[in-house]
Amino acid sequence: MKFTVRSGTSFSYTQNFPSAGSLAPEGDFLNSNPHPRAYGNFARLLGKYVRDEKVIPLNEAIYRLSGLPATNLKIRDRGFLKEGYYADVVVFDPATIQDHATFEEPHQYSTGVHHVFVNGGHVLKDGEHTGATPGRVVRGPGWRGWEE
Repeated sequence: MKFTVRSGTSFSYTQNFPSAGSLAPEGDFLNSNPHPRAYGNFARLLGKYVRDEKVIPLNEAIYRLSGLPATNLKIRDRGFLKEGYYADVVVFDPATIQDHATFEEPHQYSTGVHHVFVNGGHVLKDGEHTGATPGRVVRGPGWRGWEE
């Protein structure tokens, strides 16, 4: 079997981690030429592989972007919408979510995401950044600062 992104996405254990940092299409970032997934990794999965090609169902994709990595990385109180957990929630339109970044023009945001809440703070409202920065450092089990 020839391995492709499409066939790899079909495996139930596949996580969709971008291998690029967080970027913005402004300032010094414009001097770099990042991989297109730096701007559209999650939208690519949800638009192309879930909606368009139907490689995996939407609920499976959501799990792979949230619960699966939190579980695999042993990150406490994250990855699921449960009482007492820290919740980062993305409100998007499955019919319109789309990545736009290309190798020729990588500095393009994805579309179709309407709202983002990080730890309860409204960070993206109607597709625009609110200026809020409620994020926190997330540490895994290798960090020795938590009390056992």
